[in-house]
Amino acid sequence: MNWLYKLERRFGRFGIPNLMLYVAAGQAIVWLVIMFAYYPLYFLLSLNRNGLLAGQVWRLVSFVFLPPLTTNPIYVALEIYLLYWLGSALERTWGSFKFTVYFLLGIVGAWLGCLITGSAGNTALYYSLFFAFAYLYPETQLLLFFVLPVKVKWLGWISAALYLFQWVTAPLGQKLAMLAGLLGFWIFFGKGGIGRLRQKVTDYRRRKAWQNQWRQ
Repeated sequence: MNWLYKLERRFGRFGIPNLMLYVAAGQAIVWLVIMFAYYPLYFLLSLNRNGLLAGQVWRLVSFVFLPPLTTNPIYVALEIYLLYWLGSALERTWGSFKFTVYFLLGIVGAWLGCLITGSAGNTALYYSLFFAFAYLYPETQLLLFFVLPVKVKWLGWISAALYLFQWVTAPLGQKLAMLAGLLGFWIFFGKGGIGRLRQKVTDYRRRKAWQNQWRQ
């Protein structure tokens, strides 16, 4: 990605250090306000085309800070912490500028989805963080339900399968929006991901050919 290195040399100072810390803190504050003070805040911050056309431009950014809409504080805390942990790991790997670009691409993808369908959330944006982490650190283990150690690559494949199922069953407009929501992932990993998939298919065929030859 030579274009990204060129951008970093010229605009690297605009990277936002600890970006996910601000996002996580914002989500926590918004959740507290929604649950205990002003529930309609959720709808004031969400990304929708009608609101944008009415001049409510803050929605272009505010939707990022929308937390999971649940009354369970433990679930909310765990999800916010997971997003913070994933984003911080990516920032340590790429640096502040590249991670900021990746995150902004996800935001732009949500904007495109909003234009297509009329509204968009931040789910695909945060899916893209997990997919990026699973791509870069496939052998990392997470404790599923705090008990079962599972490698991130398997969780990544499961998440990808669920996302694909949702995509297959969605109407055309939603399909385009879901693809747009992963804009950052496609740009950062698209070519490399296809190459890796081709290599896996080639390796599988070689193993099958060797097994067939050995049996003969």
